[in-house]
Amino acid sequence: MDLDVVFLGTAASVPSATRGLSSVLIRRGGERILVDCGEGTQRQLMRSVGLAEVDLVFITHLHADHVLGLPGMLKTFGMRDRERPLRIVGPPGIERFMRDMGRVIGGLKYDLDVLELRSGPVWQGDDYVIEAVRTQHGTPSIGLLLDEDDRPGRFDIDAALALGVRPNSPDLGVLQRGGEVTTDDGRTVRAEEVVGEHRSGRRLVYTGDTVPCESVLEAAWDATLLVHEATFLHEDAERARTTGHSTARGAAALAAEARVGMLALTHVSTRYAPRQLLEEAQAGYADAIVARDFDLVELPYPERGEPRHVPRGGRPRREAVGAGWAGEQAVEEPG
Repeated sequence: MDLDVVFLGTAASVPSATRGLSSVLIRRGGERILVDCGEGTQRQLMRSVGLAEVDLVFITHLHADHVLGLPGMLKTFGMRDRERPLRIVGPPGIERFMRDMGRVIGGLKYDLDVLELRSGPVWQGDDYVIEAVRTQHGTPSIGLLLDEDDRPGRFDIDAALALGVRPNSPDLGVLQRGGEVTTDDGRTVRAEEVVGEHRSGRRLVYTGDTVPCESVLEAAWDATLLVHEATFLHEDAERARTTGHSTARGAAALAAEARVGMLALTHVSTRYAPRQLLEEAQAGYADAIVARDFDLVELPYPERGEPRHVPRGGRPRREAVGAGWAGEQAVEEPG
């Protein structure tokens, strides 16, 4: 099952020439989960992987740079004759926000299932769960945890045949499912003789805006990928604390303690050059990146390798040519 993250908007508070406002798209097999929906998100989708018929929209908090793209996108879905319901999950206040936005969106041909909560399960897949995680941002806020079930161990068919199990028989399936069978010569073959240890699933955490906190640390423990905001450098740590944000150093320290596979920093301020954030983060955690719009992170199963950062990997090849860090300069911004 393929699993990846496409970064649609990576700017903090205000967009820049090269960064849109907060949003990522999680793709797992044929399922699509949109996390945050800053202004212009639907256009970022159109410029990259296409305007996916998402299954779930997860809003981390109700600040404008994380939600103002939602009314236009929902209206576009309606104009494309979407029929199946759409679940929208957010912190306390999301229900009122959606009621107020109803005047802007107008009538829709599909139902909106709005779920408001502070923490806990929000979406149950066949072999994974999505949960809301408490975060700390000075306003009701939640982060997203996608946690896959462990998978059965690898089945050694050669070992089973050597023990006398008939080829192409239903007994092979019984063993794969953890049972035991009796061979033609009366021998009992148990699953543990031919099936390896259970294999771990993948874990993905997206924090939204927050200071590093214990609930995020717990959720991110052994995560394959942690997407953490890094609005400030350590030199502005006091400002980060008072505004409910994180520094690159703070995010890296949490990632190191949680033993994550990769740390992706987002919510990037134009106060700093991206290389400053990267250098500060990598001083505390080597496997850190600073995400850019349209970057892709692939998350293979643990036995198949480490997470892989593909710069501009979410963008059509013809648009990716020549795209880079041009235009990103350290300039002061308000707020």
